[in-house]
Amino acid sequence: MNSKNDIHPDSKLAEIIINHPYVILMLEHFEILLPVQDLTIKQICEKYNINETIFIAFTNLYCNKKGIPALKLTADDAVSITRFLAASHRYYSELIYPEIMQLIEDMSKQNNHREMKLVSVFFADYFKEVTTHLDYENQIFHPYVNCLVARDKGVEHVENQVDYSVSQYQVRHDDIEMKLADLKNLLIKYLPTYNDQLIRRKLLFLLSELEFDLNIHSKIEELILIPLAIELENKNIVACK
Repeated sequence: MNSKNDIHPDSKLAEIIINHPYVILMLEHFEILLPVQDLTIKQICEKYNINETIFIAFTNLYCNKKGIPALKLTADDAVSITRFLAASHRYYSELIYPEIMQLIEDMSKQNNHREMKLVSVFFADYFKEVTTHLDYENQIFHPYVNCLVARDKGVEHVENQVDYSVSQYQVRHDDIEMKLADLKNLLIKYLPTYNDQLIRRKLLFLLSELEFDLNIHSKIEELILIPLAIELENKNIVACK
């Protein structure tokens, strides 16, 4: 029997969103837009052809529920996950990062001092680091996962195959959200204020949103996609070459 706080196929998605607004980000990464009416998770998944198991696992993460159970997933699910992550990459690079950079620029106009210039340089460098991270996933790791999926389906020749393994990705994989905490601390504790409270508040809210989503992004990769990719890799003793 499901408890009141459990997320299950008959849970009303709207009720979950009301209690956990960041679930909207998850929906956008699934390319699901509001409104969701009174649809249940089961109905949403049927409408958008999404695996219920993945949807519920992701929802639990976005609702800050600790840990996820062992998931029985298929090769097709790996494609769905990489598609979800690719959508989150577009959200970072095309939406929230430019918005944050614009707020920092606006704040700089109010704060023409050394500390503010450090903020601009810090975030510009951080953005380059994140772009490198996302490009690596888009151009190397995700295509490799798709290659594994193709091999699992018996496709012998796959375009853009690479000499690669999941272990190489694990070595490079890092938590790109960690440095955001330093920037938030600077804005909250130390950076002098010059009539910029509104901009500062908006910037902190956006940084918190980004930090939250990046954290979920990392958990999806570490707890779900990487184990699934390893499973697919082990089924194909000869890696994609």
